[in-house]
Amino acid sequence: GRAEERREKGLTKRKLEMLEVKIFTLYPDLFPGPLDIGIFKKARENKIWNLKVINIREYSKDNHGTVDDTPFGGGSGMLLRPDILASALDKNIKKGEKIIYLSPRGKKFDQKVARSLSKEKNLNLICGHFEGVDQRLLETRNIEEYSLGDFVLSGGEPASYVFVDAIIRLLPGVLGNKDSIKDESFENHLLEYPQYTKPREWEGKSPPEVLFSGDHAKIKGWRLSQSEAITRRQRPDLWKKYLEKKNEKY
Repeated sequence: GRAEERREKGLTKRKLEMLEVKIFTLYPDLFPGPLDIGIFKKARENKIWNLKVINIREYSKDNHGTVDDTPFGGGSGMLLRPDILASALDKNIKKGEKIIYLSPRGKKFDQKVARSLSKEKNLNLICGHFEGVDQRLLETRNIEEYSLGDFVLSGGEPASYVFVDAIIRLLPGVLGNKDSIKDESFENHLLEYPQYTKPREWEGKSPPEVLFSGDHAKIKGWRLSQSEAITRRQRPDLWKKYLEKKNEKY
């Protein structure tokens, strides 16, 4: 009947909106890993997102599964070969899809970037190893480089967990309460205020009385002042951005 028809239309719409994530890796056994528990597993079951893992080694050109070689000009370490990685990408990605290489020299990945990428329909992540990848591949395939921070990991796989985690949780329907995202750290350039729960008294300490006042305006004001104080103390860089944005409003 009509109810069934509406249901099918709803499912089709959801299917069209599903985020497709492809991860290109030398270690496919590491996936889905943490991305197959809790909200991530539930969201995949609900067709909000999907994960496909591509083993780069399957595109090797010899019987040994060789994927790397020494860098021209000398130097330590090895580089992923552009022909092999390009073959893996070209056979699994359609034109126009966003390709991201997780690299220490990439642009800084933050909440703003995560929010922007959560609006994509396809995300393709390359997990690097060795000393990186051939520059020609990055240029010819229009690959964007992102870094999680000023540190080096042994490979891109742990970084990809963090990257995907930050993006998936922003998709509609993944987290139950929309306000929980709005109040989180880094939204509006502020760190999150302190939180408290039961028991009311613990080891001789009680939460601030204002939280029990029932006065929502006072509670909101207290939380804002706490967020401001913490941000000013812990992250002067964010505090500067917050003040700039605040001054723009007035």
